[in-house]
Amino acid sequence: MLITIRQFSKPLLIAVTSLLAVLSTSVALAADAPPPSPIKADKVTTLSLGASADFMGTIHSKMHLSITAGVSGRVEWIAEPGTFIKAGESIVKMDMLPLKLKHAEQKSSVKRAHIHAKYLKNELTRWQTLEKTEAVSQFQIDQTTSEYELALVDIEIAELKLQQIDDEITRATVKAPYDGVVTQRTVLAGTEVNRSDELSKFIDTEHLEARVYVPIKHLINVRLGNQLTLMTDEQEINAKITAIIPSADPRSQTFEVRIEIPTHLNSQWSAGQLVKVTVPIQSAKSTLTVHRDALILRKDGTYVVKISDDNTIKRLKVEVGKGSVDRVSILGDLIDGDRVATRGAERLKDGQSVVIQ
Repeated sequence: MLITIRQFSKPLLIAVTSLLAVLSTSVALAADAPPPSPIKADKVTTLSLGASADFMGTIHSKMHLSITAGVSGRVEWIAEPGTFIKAGESIVKMDMLPLKLKHAEQKSSVKRAHIHAKYLKNELTRWQTLEKTEAVSQFQIDQTTSEYELALVDIEIAELKLQQIDDEITRATVKAPYDGVVTQRTVLAGTEVNRSDELSKFIDTEHLEARVYVPIKHLINVRLGNQLTLMTDEQEINAKITAIIPSADPRSQTFEVRIEIPTHLNSQWSAGQLVKVTVPIQSAKSTLTVHRDALILRKDGTYVVKISDDNTIKRLKVEVGKGSVDRVSILGDLIDGDRVATRGAERLKDGQSVVIQ
């Protein structure tokens, strides 16, 4: 059976027409709606966060020595700057010929002292034998006894001098007290030097530490063993405080803090290098935090973009508090576990759909 439009009443026809128009509009709007925008996100997290400040520190070697001459004489050999030397290996060698001749001379002196003492001992024995026949006076016996005892003391003195020369021979070769590198050479081979003259500088490259000077008012917030953040242009590490020197400099009103550098960074950090050290300046308190990249700064305040469960966004105004290297505390309409955008949502509008990458 064929049904024509004329068979419908006029009110019903109007209603059907309106419904078709609404459906057409909805389909058109759905077709024109933009696809979800890709963004990156992070969670709101409750952390114990205290205020901190950055101070410039310097990397130092725990052992950096000036190598000095152990004896006076001529330098025969000295290690060049940049040379790596293991503990016990030679850094400086002195000309040994004068010491060897001195040693030989003293050995002869010891031998002579023994000969002289032997003679006096025989002489004393002879006088003591003659004493029974009263052919010798008591004075002669006492005198010979005294000379013999002095000869024994001369042997001790000669042997001690020989030991001193042996010690000079040992100190004529300066050996490395630890593994390290020669950083500077102040004299050349062939130079005549006196004992205790500086010959070179020697640094331990295996044990490094950062030294930073902090205002004395922050001493209460710095504790031995605490972890601090150290940063260079290309690297960031956490390392523990190994020493606090609570003696304020009268002029700068600062105290020294020393932080041990992990040994695996020895090849990447060097003595004399500047580092940025983040030091706590207030006690830590539990607070809501977001990643610094989540903050959107505008003239009328600071905002974050909250991501709802249905992946739509809403911009919220927040108050920013103290922070650490990568997170800051915030106050606003957020709870622990909420998702906030960290990249890609700056130009999006409230209610817009997003997809998290």
